[in-house]
Amino acid sequence: MPKSKTWIRTDLFSDESGATAVEYGLLLALMTIALVGALATTGSSTQDKWDGVANKVGGAMDGTS
Repeated sequence: MPKSKTWIRTDLFSDESGATAVEYGLLLALMTIALVGALATTGSSTQDKWDGVANKVGGAMDGTS
């Protein structure tokens, strides 16, 4: 068997560093999606709270509450 075929069979197919990089990339993508979802939910809930505070303060300033 020529030396190049042996090299391809032993070194190239046993090298898993590229697979590890892909796995880390997928993990990072999933964590980013989860983080964006969590921040969107938290931001929307925080906005609702501040809107309620603004309405109560506005009502207190107008004397309607």
